[in-house]
Amino acid sequence: MKKKAETKKIAVITGASSGIGFAAAKLFIRKGYTVYGLSRNGVSDAEKIEFIPCDLADDAQVAAALEQIIAAEGRIDVLVNNAGMGIAGPAEDANMTDARYIFEVNFFGAVKTVKAAAAVMREKGGGSIVNVSSVAGVFPIPFQSFYSATKAALSIWSEAASLELRPFDIRVSAVLPGDVKTNFTAVRRKVADMPAHYAKKGDKSIAAMEKDEMNGMPPEKVARAIYGAATRKKPRPLRVVGGKYKLFVFLNRFLPRRFIDWLIGKMY
Repeated sequence: MKKKAETKKIAVITGASSGIGFAAAKLFIRKGYTVYGLSRNGVSDAEKIEFIPCDLADDAQVAAALEQIIAAEGRIDVLVNNAGMGIAGPAEDANMTDARYIFEVNFFGAVKTVKAAAAVMREKGGGSIVNVSSVAGVFPIPFQSFYSATKAALSIWSEAASLELRPFDIRVSAVLPGDVKTNFTAVRRKVADMPAHYAKKGDKSIAAMEKDEMNGMPPEKVARAIYGAATRKKPRPLRVVGGKYKLFVFLNRFLPRRFIDWLIGKMY
């Protein structure tokens, strides 16, 4: 008697066209998953990613994309919310359109996909959700305040969602990478004209941040952490990626906040 073929698991990854999302998509495919990539930009057909164009800031596009996947596969086993964008500039001089947009993509984009995926996961008996946050959500980075704010919100929201969805065997966790070398640096939105009173400090801070990113860890390292979080029965609610960043976050629990703020100010 022939053994019944196992149903192939389905993974949905946002921001799969490049960087961390692309690396994660390739890894899940190698592990035998069918991968749907949601992104405004296309991905290579050679990587076998089922690409669905989707702007996470558009509620209708997000709903339609998830409905398309559920209609085609009848299930979602893993959801990875990786899509994100950055804006750099003084907190007080933020373009409010950009400020609202970064929350729509980095935070509410994840909320929207979880709303759709959790319903089908609950119906099918469980699943795994991994939200890609950032160490910048633990440490407020000068001149990147809105990015830090979105990632802090995503981490806290992930922990709360984990408590709510755990009874349905839906595991929710957040991965917090440190600096990663991707094209995220090149596409970050920057304030058009840095105010004179911020010019020296702001330009120096942003340059230091970009240098750290370009010397950061490869996206494949973060992809492995995402896969680990997605496939463990009891993943850590928050998982920091990168040795020195784990140390920083650990010390943050014990060192005076005034000292931490002073140190970050010296770094940036």
